[in-house]
Amino acid sequence: MTQFDRTVEVALEPDAAFELISRPERLRRWLTVAARVDLRQGGRYRWTVVPGHSASGTFEEVVPGQRLKLRWWWEDSDDLPPGGSTVAMTLTPHDGSTEIRWVHDGLTDAQAPSHAEVWNHYLDRLAVAARSGDAGPDDWAVALEPTDELTCAEATLVVLQDVLRGLTAADMQRRTPCRDFTVTALAEHLLGSIASLGSAGGATMPVAAADEDVEVRVADAAAAATEGWHRRGLHGTVSPGSAPMPATTAVSILSIEFLVHAWDFAVATGQGIEVPDQLASYVLGLANTVIGPPQRESGDFGDPVPVEEGAGPLEQLIAFTGRRQPT
Repeated sequence: MTQFDRTVEVALEPDAAFELISRPERLRRWLTVAARVDLRQGGRYRWTVVPGHSASGTFEEVVPGQRLKLRWWWEDSDDLPPGGSTVAMTLTPHDGSTEIRWVHDGLTDAQAPSHAEVWNHYLDRLAVAARSGDAGPDDWAVALEPTDELTCAEATLVVLQDVLRGLTAADMQRRTPCRDFTVTALAEHLLGSIASLGSAGGATMPVAAADEDVEVRVADAAAAATEGWHRRGLHGTVSPGSAPMPATTAVSILSIEFLVHAWDFAVATGQGIEVPDQLASYVLGLANTVIGPPQRESGDFGDPVPVEEGAGPLEQLIAFTGRRQPT
């Protein structure tokens, strides 16, 4: 067996550095798409690092400001079985900064190179997040092509969370392209949808304080919803409303809501939005199967808007939902 061992210096005091490697709202700034953390010895964690790939396990040691040690395994891989490896982070003060020694122990010689590549990528992002507060969207997460409705939901969540991080208190009463919704009202609508669709997938949805940031509330709800769907799977039917629907349809709605409302929030607040063509194309395909005359007649979506020849997949998706590009 072998190990990955690297020390990175971050421009933070130890307590702040510990927050960056242990708290969901901070992990999302450099490492994870979604994160659930029960930060105590014996507590469980689940980190979705990129869409479709989640690490989970338990905390072996939790010493705030000094040390964190996790039992580590990948849910979608047999290479590291439960309990087969550990990741330890030791924090040492150093001239106003903090040195974090990151050791992944229990790797085979064959596993070590790929895990070193992954950890080096994210530890570089950790140093950036320590300096600036946010390392920005992870290229590995946004560029990954969806393989099913659930990995698509996690990929669109990356886009949504990036836009939500840009919201300010001054933005909350701005009008959005989504019917008569303000930013605040659209956020509440989105949270209601996530709760309904997550509960249909068997998730226990968190109860957030009303004064919590929108990004935190949405991220925590989406993390619970997608984890619930991973446990349940995409087979059979569910009933998030009055009528049953295929499980794949329910999760498709999550992807559509995440990406289209990310566009709504971005337009309302004057932010840019970057969506890989392959992701927008995948969601457009889902929208074509989900959005039909009944959904338009109910007022959930307007009639399709014409687009110019050669329009990209995101523009086509937005037009298909009845929205017009801002002029």
